Amino acid sequence: MKKFLAVLVLSAVSSLMAADGMAIYNGKCKSCHGDNASKPALNKSQVIKGWDEAKIIASINGYKNGQGGPMKATMLGIVKPMSDEDVKAVAATIAAFK
Repeated sequence: MKKFLAVLVLSAVSSLMAADGMAIYNGKCKSCHGDNASKPALNKSQVIKGWDEAKIIASINGYKNGQGGPMKATMLGIVKPMSDEDVKAVAATIAAFK
């Protein structure tokens, strides 16, 4: 019974702590990529609006691994602390921008 309750509590806490893609975007991405990802960050990056989730996830993970374009040093500091769940959530948010 104790194990069941522990699993139930853990499940409830996990759902409350689920990553909020829009909050992550607003806190980490919006200032450079714009309200709906429609501008090149600092006039040096590609416009990411219109990218699908897989491309966004691959790009973020590339930056986390030290790869990327002219913004890789800046992006590394932004994306390094993001969990896989955060990356998926923000990717879904960006991919949904129309």
